[in-house]
Amino acid sequence: MSERVNRLEAMDRDLISNSQKVRFFPLNVAKAKGSYIYDLDNKEYLDFMAGWAVAGLGYGNEEVLEAYTSQLKEVSFATLTAIMNEPVVDLADKLVSLVPGDFKKKVWFGMHGSDACDTLYKLAPLATGRPRMVSYIGGYHGQTGGSAALSGHTAQAKFPGGGNVTKVPYPNCYRCPFGQTPDKCSMQCLDYIENFIFKTVCPAEDVSAIIIEAMQSDGGDIPAPKEYLPALEDMCRRHGILLFLDEVKIGLGRSGKMFSFEHYGITPDGVALGKSLGAGYVPVSAVVARQELLDAGTAINMYTLAGSPGTAAAARATIREIENRDLVAESARKGAWLIDELKKLQAKHPLIGDVRGLGLMVGVELVTDRESKTPAAKETAKVAYRAWELGLILFYGGIYSNVLEITPPLTISDDQLAHGLSIIDQALTDVAAGRVSDDALNYAGW
Repeated sequence: MSERVNRLEAMDRDLISNSQKVRFFPLNVAKAKGSYIYDLDNKEYLDFMAGWAVAGLGYGNEEVLEAYTSQLKEVSFATLTAIMNEPVVDLADKLVSLVPGDFKKKVWFGMHGSDACDTLYKLAPLATGRPRMVSYIGGYHGQTGGSAALSGHTAQAKFPGGGNVTKVPYPNCYRCPFGQTPDKCSMQCLDYIENFIFKTVCPAEDVSAIIIEAMQSDGGDIPAPKEYLPALEDMCRRHGILLFLDEVKIGLGRSGKMFSFEHYGITPDGVALGKSLGAGYVPVSAVVARQELLDAGTAINMYTLAGSPGTAAAARATIREIENRDLVAESARKGAWLIDELKKLQAKHPLIGDVRGLGLMVGVELVTDRESKTPAAKETAKVAYRAWELGLILFYGGIYSNVLEITPPLTISDDQLAHGLSIIDQALTDVAAGRVSDDALNYAGW
């Protein structure tokens, strides 16, 4: 390890807030290109995370860089709160065209997924006159006040949520909270909301909105069952409740559709976007929603830095790249291959309890025993650490900290996917054989 790395690690430890860190191994970055990151010692790492799905186009995309820097040369900054600009309305026009719904839609702009979900939290009660909202256990909607109140992730359990939010079980077919199996599922999880929650602690007539992820990401990379979201939408319509979809992590092509909810044929009233909208070049988020929701008040939810011309130009170029390079279809193709290959590894490695995903968001849940499904949290941490030692960036999550998450750049090549898969195979083998020290647990992630 070089003196430069030693200095960085010491300064990071002494100067950077621990409340901002979730570390899985001592990785540093000096440069990045395509699907690879290089550390200060010039070691190469294949990136299977894209920075929590932010760098959807990989690193060093020339089209986005050119759009961003060209716009900055014209206008370095203008605040959307008080000044109009063409790039941001062009981006809004594109987003409105992408999100389904034959009703009038508008766009709100922010800087990250947290403030996008926070916007839904703030405006839904105001627009509807109904004070309550419903969200899901395992949901991760952000770290700002409102988005954290909506979240139900273990990492946020030490902080009290909002008193107006009721959390319900997510439809997890691998770990059904009602003890059902997919072949005998009676949608008890949805019945629980309508015929228990609504009739006891959270009257339906007081609920402004329900927010859900079509594939719960940080909660364990769990796609909702095919029948769940259409039934949820029907329930919302019957009770006059708005339906919000959090697409911050999986949106914009990663699922094999432009938006993951399109796999279910539903039409949300509001959609939260972030992360890959700026391709890692700019912090940008958006809410695309019914006009009456986003026009619920004037000057009540604005950020000075949001919606500037350069940021908008970069985001518009990102969408152009996704479309021009057919990355939605590529994500579907690559993801199907990856899931199939991981299921082959499941037959080889007893640690793998479940493999699931949509497109290039894939979860590999590790268990100590397939019958009991006991979460293998320590083994998961060791697999991620060993993969890093072997040159692969792989994080993990889930409410039990036992799900390996795979969210590579959508531009990753077939050969790179195969190489990364071989490293996961080796890491699983090494952990099962006891070759990975408990020192790896010093970086216990979540």
